Amino acid sequence: MLSALATLLGCELLGELLRGALHLPIPGPVIGMFMLTVWLALVQHAGKQTGTPAPTPLDRTAGTLLEYMGLFIVPTGVGIIGEAALLRQEWLPILGGVIGSTVLSLGLTGIVMHRMSPAKPQASAPASSRRAAEAVS
Repeated sequence: MLSALATLLGCELLGELLRGALHLPIPGPVIGMFMLTVWLALVQHAGKQTGTPAPTPLDRTAGTLLEYMGLFIVPTGVGIIGEAALLRQEWLPILGGVIGSTVLSLGLTGIVMHRMSPAKPQASAPASSRRAAEAVS
């Protein structure tokens, strides 16, 4: 578990270092998680196992963190309540950003799912249907 936490925090740190060095407008943890995703994809591609692989320490640690994700949101909620005056003053742009980003996220997720899903084979038409089509033409 410690090696998995070190991997996660190392990727986050690397992302922060890259963001600072290259002056990127993307948060460091996002860059780090992207790098982790690429690394995991390369490792999986190189391993090419058949069947279901056994859970790794990283899998188990990520699962544990996801179980407690709700607790990580509490400080965010407290911060939002602390900025209630700003929310009252700037509610329209905030609402526009929330709605716009939600619509954009749903649309892009749908497009990605559509393109990444394997194509379903076309079912052949029943014989009676083919004869009817031939009779029409």
